[in-house]
Amino acid sequence: MTPLGLNELRARRLGLLTHDEAVAFIRTDSDVSKSEGLSAHGRIKLQCNGATVYASLYQVTSDLIDHNEIGLSEYAWTKLGLTDPQPVKVASAPPLQSMTHVRAKMFGEELETGSAAEIVGDIVAGRFSDIQLSAFVAACASPVLTAAETIAVTKAMVETGKRLVWPAGNIFDKHCIGGLPGNRTTPIIVAIVTNFGLKMPKTSSRAITSPAGTADTMETLTNVAMDMAAMRRIVEATGGCFVWGDSVGFSPADTSVIRIERALNLDVDGLLVASVLSKKIAAGATHVVIDMPVGPTAKMRNLESAARLSDLFHEVAGAFGLDVRTVMTDGCQPVGRGIGPALEAEDILRVLDSQPPELSDLAEKSCLLAGTLLEMAGVCAEGEGAGLASIALRDGRARKKFEQICMAQGGIKEPPRAQFSRPIRAPRSGRVTSLNNRMIARIAKLAGAPEDASAGVRLAVRLGDTVKQGDTLFTLVSGTYGKIAYAMDYVAENPLVVEISR
Repeated sequence: MTPLGLNELRARRLGLLTHDEAVAFIRTDSDVSKSEGLSAHGRIKLQCNGATVYASLYQVTSDLIDHNEIGLSEYAWTKLGLTDPQPVKVASAPPLQSMTHVRAKMFGEELETGSAAEIVGDIVAGRFSDIQLSAFVAACASPVLTAAETIAVTKAMVETGKRLVWPAGNIFDKHCIGGLPGNRTTPIIVAIVTNFGLKMPKTSSRAITSPAGTADTMETLTNVAMDMAAMRRIVEATGGCFVWGDSVGFSPADTSVIRIERALNLDVDGLLVASVLSKKIAAGATHVVIDMPVGPTAKMRNLESAARLSDLFHEVAGAFGLDVRTVMTDGCQPVGRGIGPALEAEDILRVLDSQPPELSDLAEKSCLLAGTLLEMAGVCAEGEGAGLASIALRDGRARKKFEQICMAQGGIKEPPRAQFSRPIRAPRSGRVTSLNNRMIARIAKLAGAPEDASAGVRLAVRLGDTVKQGDTLFTLVSGTYGKIAYAMDYVAENPLVVEISR
């Protein structure tokens, strides 16, 4: 075993899951603690194997670890490239100068381009603790980021990640601001527009707090994790792709910021716009359509707030020469019938195969957004895009293109099927007057989605449907019966998931 040097401790893997924050445990009586003057909840700099990691320190007085050991979370262990108990050099982390810009923003000073670059650079380097990240997010929420500040943050996010450069020509993309369960239009849109010769190198995220992200859903059908070189080859061969964004390294600050926003239950418009547009710019997009669902339980609750966000999207996109169109859509209920990775994948395949009546909402919305991209590309006149997209969907061309892209990514798989299911029935007869998006998403997560790709909710009703007492409103599905029991308890405690008027 390698002997320890000055200010070194032997790494010990604790199996501690801390998401994307590096955490370390050191004995208070260790020589390193004394010589470095370390204190609990301080920040320390760890070095090993040529890697540097900044970690939050927790001190130990028990025998959990030895006095010459440093206990590491899984994230810290992985980032240091450790495979066995190697020596790790430990030092106090230097003060973060970029935090002065965060404090200045809190007191009303404008965040300038250089300041934003310092902050985002430190976030990407892992120098910000979750507490410091929370301070940055809160500072961006009030006072709100101006358009100029949002442009500065967007620029910094782009410049700290990888970028794709394509040969001359237009590159198309699409994004939904979220808040609506199901709504898995992206794979259908990619299949439609690439059929017309447009290039659409689509990168998507995994779920953070939702029952499924597009990457989670597409992973039940094909491989989505690939590097930039593989992504380029697939797009050059087929015109499009379905790739998990984190695997190609676009806008690396984004994941950390979003995680804190969700923990604080804060939706910061400026950070949302910077997040979306930085990834589109990094992917080389020239034309982007933004889906903005509006509804009482969606992210955008009313048209006024949606219009403000739309204006910000356009102003920031214009600064980067990006052509953006925002489309306000119905966010009063989920889109499609499945909520959860495999269930949403089944909806995608059914729409591509036969456009069944019960999935008309998913088909129509996909054609609306795909049609907007076709109009932006000049493939058809304004107002004719949705109809043209619908023809490509109905005659099977979109399905063939979808299969071509999936085969280029490694083939098509069958989505997993859940072992257990339980219907939730109408307590009385009447008409469905409300479907609560947030509650339905929560139920799908309690059932096990997205970690259990087969789990989620299968809706049986839509707004305006007439039901009889005992009719199925939705079905819980899961690979674990205990998860269904948790979800059923939540449904019993929240009778307004689906409202029925007599």
